[in-house]
Formats: sequence, structure tokens, C-alpha cells
Amino acid sequence: MSTIETLAARAGFEVEWQDAHKSTRRVPESTLRVLLERLGLPCGTATQLKHSLSVLDAELTGRKLPPLITAEVDRGIALPVSAAKSGARYRIELESGAVIDGRFTSPKGEIALLSPVSEPGYHTLVINDHHTTLAVAPPRCYTIDDAWRALHEGTDGAASGSAPPLWGVAAQVYGLRRAGDGGIGDFSALATLAVEAARRGSHAVAISPMHAMFSAEPQKFSPYSPSSRLFLNIAHIDPAAVLGARAARAAIAAAGVADEFAALEDLSLIDWPRAMKARLAVLRALFETFLGDHDSPFAKDFAAFVESGGRALEDHARFEALQAAQLASGGDGHWRNWPDDLRDPRSDAVAAFAEANRREVDFYLFMQWLAAKGLAHAQHAAQDAGMAIGLVADLAVGCDSAGSHAWSYRDEMLTGVSVGAPPDLFNQAGQSWGLTTFSPRAMRTQGFAAFIDMLRCAFARAGGIRIDHILGLRRLWLVPDGESAKNGAYLRYPFDDLLRLIALESWRHRAIVIGEDLGTVPPGFTGRLAEHGLLGIRVLWFERAEKGDGFKPPQAWDRGVTATTTTHDLPTVTGWWRGEDIVWRSKIGQTAARADGRDPVALAMEERAADREHLWRAFQDAGVAPPDVSAPPVESAPVDEALAFVAATPAPLVTYPLEDLLALTEQPNLPGSIDEHPNWRRRLVVPVDELFLDDAFADRLLAVDSARARSTLTPPPAEST
Repeated sequence: MSTIETLAARAGFEVEWQDAHKSTRRVPESTLRVLLERLGLPCGTATQLKHSLSVLDAELTGRKLPPLITAEVDRGIALPVSAAKSGARYRIELESGAVIDGRFTSPKGEIALLSPVSEPGYHTLVINDHHTTLAVAPPRCYTIDDAWRALHEGTDGAASGSAPPLWGVAAQVYGLRRAGDGGIGDFSALATLAVEAARRGSHAVAISPMHAMFSAEPQKFSPYSPSSRLFLNIAHIDPAAVLGARAARAAIAAAGVADEFAALEDLSLIDWPRAMKARLAVLRALFETFLGDHDSPFAKDFAAFVESGGRALEDHARFEALQAAQLASGGDGHWRNWPDDLRDPRSDAVAAFAEANRREVDFYLFMQWLAAKGLAHAQHAAQDAGMAIGLVADLAVGCDSAGSHAWSYRDEMLTGVSVGAPPDLFNQAGQSWGLTTFSPRAMRTQGFAAFIDMLRCAFARAGGIRIDHILGLRRLWLVPDGESAKNGAYLRYPFDDLLRLIALESWRHRAIVIGEDLGTVPPGFTGRLAEHGLLGIRVLWFERAEKGDGFKPPQAWDRGVTATTTTHDLPTVTGWWRGEDIVWRSKIGQTAARADGRDPVALAMEERAADREHLWRAFQDAGVAPPDVSAPPVESAPVDEALAFVAATPAPLVTYPLEDLLALTEQPNLPGSIDEHPNWRRRLVVPVDELFLDDAFADRLLAVDSARARSTLTPPPAEST
């Protein structure tokens, strides 16, 4: 191994990795050099290389304790060899106020051990006047069983008993329709969906990411490329939800957008720039009215919200105001291209801007307050209607490097690289998502503060979170800016630490955790998630039999997971049955020509026809389709059978996308496309409350509820060959 490779491996890069075909690949040194530079470890010269090795060794094996150490309850806590001398005393100050005093007794040169701690929490370890946070986690996350017991027995999860097989719906919030919504789905429509679904037996509503976007750049609307994962998307605010319908009507009139609202509501696809311009005009008018009432309970609630949000909230509001000002003056939207003194959120120039533009900054604080109230109301409505879980928030794998999160936490974020995925069977060119995320070096040196902040924001107004691309807890594929997605490398993350912090925050918020573990999954990864109570995800299209070309029977699906018919990135049942995804991939140029000259689209359609037969046979074998009937024609997708099939799996929670409950053809997002496909723009045809009056939709919900009631969580029989 070369010196460059040694430094890369020490920094956490996988110099060798296994591709989707199980072949071992080696990362070129040229790629490693660029990635190490991006990680703050330059190695262009021998002097730089030596210095970077020295810096890294000091971080990993230095004599000082790190700012935060993770551990599990009732298990010995190992400290670095250099952290404490034998005979030295230590003290653990627990969150509860209790104190544990102890003495190190380890022989010289061996790992120092602390006494096990039985109380979960963020405690303080004191050694020779040095203070370190000790994050002691429960052995697993809060589970569906815990949520069920809390619902039915009013406990915090300590009582006995298990949940029956549960189900929920999955919704793209922007696509929900409500009379008066101005062309974008909002939190009030979400609350209605949750309440009505709960009345029909649903216990969860999995939602698209609610992360903050760019108020000044409404053309950037992918919910998985947010400005910040700490705050909320103000596009989903219902202006009437907090301050009342009269105030909202007055604001719409003052903004002069009543006709525009009506026109936007008639569209089948969201016009994000138009809709956001109109919505911001209404919210500004609402804000002007709000400012005139200083003594109302709303004013006091807003002040408390701002105070509790602290510096992070103020930073986000300042960023929003700064970006709007830069763009209005002909400047750049990316903060790295702003004047030097505006790139640092702690600079005097930024403070002076905030003081001079206090009213504008307060407007962005006001919108975050309204958004937080709206999302919290939807969660309360869901649980008040009888849901054990309620909303399951979606936590994106990264954020836009041009956004407020990267600006506010610039020392904790990676720069000059994009998170993505290597070439695999589904995306043969690999993927580069244009996102950044936390640096694992900064995580350790900064005490995981930014990661914990993000978790708390995700859990704050939900009964669970779905972690997008949870494989990133262990390793992320990083691509240097400007490079092809295949020219990247895996960077390892402190997996054990992250799992423990997730479990600790899960229990503190009494919320379940789901991890999207699709793609090239490292060996043993799924088992580790299960050990910590994190639910994986299993999707109908990927659950293929180990032998032959068929599909797994429902009883053979994994158990500690959630199950679903499809995801936002995959075809709906109707779309898959008709081959609509194949047609779309051909339209946008994702279908490569074949060396043998055969039409790749025709060949894909032939393969899909065979798969339809396999899936129909699986439906018949599972007893959800009649045994003596041929597979339906292409134009008649067996949606009901697909829903019943997934309902019969042993998953403790099955989630059904609204697109499948409504038998829709089009999927919300087509990976690899930008403007060629209307990603994140499709709206439901009818308002949410009218959905439940539709006989076909109501019958499907009734059938799903009955099918889950008949399901079983007992161990499955041996799979037949």
C-alpha cells in the first residue's frame, strides 16, 4: 500500500471496494488525492503528506479525550489508552443529578474502562478537570411495540405486549390538494389526511421531506436537495392555520393574489416559482398585520419560539434574508460566491446586515414559526385520531452545498464533493446527487453536535423518522465536484457512534426509526440495524426469489422491516405493470444501445412481460389472486392484489403510497432526470377530504385494514424451492 493509500485508509476511505458484480475495485491515487484534499488532508507534496498523517494521528490517538464519547447502558465504557492513568480518579455526573465516582485500575498500556452506566442520557465525564460528554444510549431505538403500548396503556413503553400488524399511508405532501391551498399541498391538508386515514385503521403517515428550501430560489424544489435539514419548508404553510381564516383572507386580498391562487389550484402540476411568489406575498401581508399586535398570545408564542430556536434559527433566517438581498442586487445565490465577509455567519458584516435588516430577518423567523406550528398540529391531529405512530418524517441524506445548513455549519460540512452512489445494476453510470453532508473528522472533533442538532429537528414534530440512504451511516460514496459519479470512493463514518446517538434521541422523542437500506448493502449491515431496533425497508419490486426469476412469497420477506409496494423513486404498481418506467427511461436517454443491435426498449418490455407473469403467479400462490385466472392485460394492473400481497408480509408496519392506493400510473420522481420528467410536481386530482368519499379508494383502505388484521408476525415456514 502506497503512502497516499495509507493516509486515505487512515482517514476512512476504502481503497478497495466491491462493486455490484462482486468484483474488487481499487480507487486510483489521483482520486484519493483530490478527496483527501477535500477532507482537509492535503497530500500533494511529501511535506503535506507527512503533516496530514501527523494531524490525523493526533485526532485519532491523541492524549486528550474527544468532546463526546458514546456508550450503551449497562456496558463497560472503553477509553483510549492515553486518556487515563491507572489509579487516576474520575467522576460521571448524570443528567438526573446523581454522581458516579470511580478509579481507573487498568494495567499500563491497556484500555481504560469506566463503570457501566444504567441511565441513558448525555452525562458529563470529568477526569482531572477535563470535561467530556458521555452519551449513553439504550440498546435499541423506540419501537412500534413501544408506540403501541404507549397508545393503549398510557405508559412510556415499559408495559408488556406487542403491536398487531400495522399499516400506514405514504404521501407526497406537496401533491395533496385542499380548497384554497394556492397550488401547493400544505400542513392542513396533511392533518386532514392523517385524521381520515386514522379513522380507517391507519397508524402512520410517511411523508416527503419537510426540510427548508430556498425562499429566494423557488426553482430549486427537490425535497431531497434542501437548503437546511434543521428547519422547515415554508411552502407548506396554510396562512389560515395559526392566525385564522379572517386574517388569511385579508392577507390574500392585501397581496392581490386571489385570482392567482385560484389559477394555481386548477393546475395538475405545481408551478413552483409562480406558487411561491404568490404564497410569499400572502405571508408578507400576514406578517405586517402580525407585527401590529405585540401583546397577543401569538406574539408571546412567537417570541418563545425564536428564543428556543437559538443561534441556529437566527442563522437560517439571516441566510434567507442575505441570499434574497444578494440575488436582488444581481449577486450569486451560492454563499461561497458572496463577498468574503458574508461567507462567515459569525462575521461583523453578517451581524451588521441582520441589524440593518431586522424586519426582513424577522419575517423569515415568522415563517419558520408558522411552519413549525402547522407540522406540529398535523402530528397532534394524527395521534389524537388514534394513530400509534403518526407522522414519519423523511430525513434527506444530505443538503445543497449552497444552502443555509452548509453556510451555518461550514466547519462541519464537506466541501468540493458530492454524495452519490457507485455504478450498480439499477444505475449503471453511478449517481452524483449534488449534495454535501457532515465530515466524519468534524463529527469527532466537534462532539457530533451538528449531527445531534439535525436528529432533534427531525424527531421534533413526528412519531418516527425515515433516514434516507441509511447506508451512509457506515459509508458514503463521495465524488469530487466535476467528476463522473464512477470516479469516487467510499468514506467510512463512525457507525457505532451514530447508531447509539440515533437510539438515544429516538427514546428521548418516543419515535420509531426506519432506514432506507436499498442498494449495495455491505455484509452484516442489515443485522446491525436490526440489533439497534432500526427498521429496514423492503419493496415489492426488489423482493425476488433466491432461485429462479420469481418473487418471494410474502411469508419469506424479512421481519424487522417496513414493507411497501413502491417508493417515490420507483414505478407505481400500475406504472410497473404497463412498463411506463421503461418508456420514461427511453425518453430521457437512460436506455443504452445494445451491441447486438436489438431494440433495448423492446427487450426491456419483453422482460417486463415475463416479470408480470412471475408476479401474478406469486399473487396466486399467496392466495391474493384467483388460481385459475390468467394475468390481467397490460392496461389492467392488479393493484388490489399487490396491496394484499404486501399486507401478508410479516413486517410490523406496511406503508402504502397514495399513488398505489389511487392506482395512479406516474411516479413522483424519476432518478437521473431534471426537467425531462415532472419530478416533485404532480398533484392529486381531488382534495384530500374528497378522497375518502371515493368508493374505490375507501374500499382499498378497508381491504388493506382487513388484510393486515389477517396477517401474522409469527415465524415464517421454510421457503419452498
